[in-house]
Amino acid sequence: MPPSIKVNTKRPKVLFQQKVSSNKINHDLMGPHHTRTTTTSTTATITTAVTTSLRTPHQKVSRPRSGKGPRSRAAVDELTATPGKQDRIIMDPVGIGKTSDIEWDTMLGVDQNGYFIPDLFTSLPPLQDTLETKTSRVQDETVQECLPLLAGIHDPSRSLFDFNSHGLPRLEREKHIKYLHSCLNELPARFVVHDASRPWILYWVLAGLCLLGEDVQQYRSRVVQTLSPMQNLDGGFGGGHGQTSHCAPTWRWLGHLKQHDGGFVVCVGGEEDVRGAYCSMVLISLLALPLELPSSAPSKIHGLHSFLDGLPEYLSRCQTFEGGISGAPQNEAHGGYAFCALACLCILGPPHQMIPKYLDVSILISWLSARQYAPEGGFAGRTNKLVDGCYSHWVGGCWPLLEAAVRNPQSNAGLIKTFNSGSFFSREGLIRYILCCCQAENGGLRDKPLTHADAYHSCYSLTGLSAMQNRSYFPVAGEEEGSSPLDSALRWALLPEMPKTKEEDEEEIFDADDRVAPTHPIYLIPWDKVEQTHMFFAHKGGF
Repeated sequence: MPPSIKVNTKRPKVLFQQKVSSNKINHDLMGPHHTRTTTTSTTATITTAVTTSLRTPHQKVSRPRSGKGPRSRAAVDELTATPGKQDRIIMDPVGIGKTSDIEWDTMLGVDQNGYFIPDLFTSLPPLQDTLETKTSRVQDETVQECLPLLAGIHDPSRSLFDFNSHGLPRLEREKHIKYLHSCLNELPARFVVHDASRPWILYWVLAGLCLLGEDVQQYRSRVVQTLSPMQNLDGGFGGGHGQTSHCAPTWRWLGHLKQHDGGFVVCVGGEEDVRGAYCSMVLISLLALPLELPSSAPSKIHGLHSFLDGLPEYLSRCQTFEGGISGAPQNEAHGGYAFCALACLCILGPPHQMIPKYLDVSILISWLSARQYAPEGGFAGRTNKLVDGCYSHWVGGCWPLLEAAVRNPQSNAGLIKTFNSGSFFSREGLIRYILCCCQAENGGLRDKPLTHADAYHSCYSLTGLSAMQNRSYFPVAGEEEGSSPLDSALRWALLPEMPKTKEEDEEEIFDADDRVAPTHPIYLIPWDKVEQTHMFFAHKGGF
């Protein structure tokens, strides 16, 4: 028989819970809080801590998903009486009309500071498999690591000044900048195993610094001096001095990576997967390389004439029965490969045309949505795996591409309404995970609590945060006459910041100081650098 399903009937743990029988002052780790009691029962467990709200005068009282501001009884009545606006069923144990504003706030999950944390991020899932395995035990341990941090401003180990106006940890910008700068200095001996990843480390650090608003021009000459010796005689670049060329920006060399089935290998004699396809198409489109295969390309003997021949069909074959995308046909679905495939299709043409044509969008959305876990709020990369900060991008970065595919090209006029009409995932949940669980105390971002920060997770956690804070879209504007078939990726636009409505302002859970810079949804470099790079190489010629 299949394992049974355990229903979690326990009420979510209420923070600052106490048993009271008379009026008294409660002193806890957050400081002294005046308390009030009710006459229901001396053993009734209630939360009655009252303190001055941390909201400043200009901040609005929010709705239940907002994350800030105390709620009056009138607001609760309006919430529970309006169809479609309930977050959950609310019952008054004392009787309608006899419950205090504080008790209503307690039942809704509002704390004594007026901050609302949805039950989704504070309690265990309602359904749990009773079959215990190593995987389930590690998953439970991860949840227990995350829950105290997801409590946000309730964390007794931190100062109130560590939190933003929504009760979440602030983005520790200066600490992260200092950490990433340190990654460009001399590294410990244990990093010798990453010698072949030196170009990647440079990208992770520089991209992370750009996202944090740091000027990286100071490293220009050092980067050139470091990378130049890595170029081999075949034109490609290796991961280190004298190492095999790997997906390098050289037209003739790229021709040797093109395979007869339409895909690309990552290096000559290496594995064929969607990473090779994505990296190759980024280079071809961004550097304005010719689409025609060079005469020396081995795939020409199989009838292929262009780098694009058979590529979308190859990507289509990588979609698995689960709905996700694997690295190669018949392999396991993985969040990183999903992004590579979607971004590659967006380079090949408009997303609303290419993605539905070559992928089953419905099951892909289902698979990607299932990668987001509660209460953590973050994404996992594969089925039955743990949340990981890097998938804030590898999975989180898929959503702007899919939204463009299902919503068709957008004009500026209707963008705000379109973006707020619903979502396939919890934007709030991912932001909570990044700010609460991924920031290391001494700077840098990490996989999950109890792991160490590194440049890789710092880069992609910040990239995911950028995608949640800055909206990109595919515009209505038509293709210009004579434009390249790959110019679709260059047509993406960034939604400018506009004055928010009252409802939109209340939905935010980050402050202006927590915002990171926008990054291009396909190329993953600053927006202005995309156009500059493409224009520079488009005018070079030489082919």
